Amino acid sequence: MIADLFENNLRWAAARNRADPEYFRRLAGQQSPEYLWIGCSDSRVPANEIVGLDPGELFVHRNVANLAPAQDANFLSVLQFAVEVLKVRHVIVCGHYGCGGVRAALSEKRHGLIDHWLSPVRTLSWRCEHELATISDPEARVNDLCERNVIEQVRNIAANPFVRDAWRRKQPLEVHGWIYSIQDGLLRDLDVSVGRLERARALAASDRFHRRQGRRP
Repeated sequence: MIADLFENNLRWAAARNRADPEYFRRLAGQQSPEYLWIGCSDSRVPANEIVGLDPGELFVHRNVANLAPAQDANFLSVLQFAVEVLKVRHVIVCGHYGCGGVRAALSEKRHGLIDHWLSPVRTLSWRCEHELATISDPEARVNDLCERNVIEQVRNIAANPFVRDAWRRKQPLEVHGWIYSIQDGLLRDLDVSVGRLERARALAASDRFHRRQGRRP
């Protein structure tokens, strides 16, 4: 099975060279993406493919449940490098419906080490437990929390010192919250984009969750 991956790689590289003989030379020259993608580790959500971008056009960080925790050195290193060195213009938090991490955070079962990582999602579910309790369908409840989790991560990033310093420098930078449906392959904008300090403060102060009728799968 591992050998198949190398065979696939050979075919892919050959196809790229046939289509564009200068492709790899250009790619090796520099990395200048305009986007940082913070997504879920789920293998069904391939970041570059679903937005139609080539390698080198999207700087990607992925983890379980697409979190942006202020205590995670890995995430913070990626964010700082993207904002201060690559000078990306857009940070995109992209969750997906039916997220296994969000589902695990909602359950009462123990899952081991991942329970510690998912504690921010669990805390979020407690904060909005009354709203979630009004949703009778378990899958719809998971999807509702998937959306809320994306919005929470946008808030976290908008409050991050690296991002706020960029805004103070008048550096063009926007943070967006999107969600992806594996069922139809489409992205949904959750309408929480923020590109300046004033909007970030308003988003941080608000616990309001704006429902977007007809956008869920």
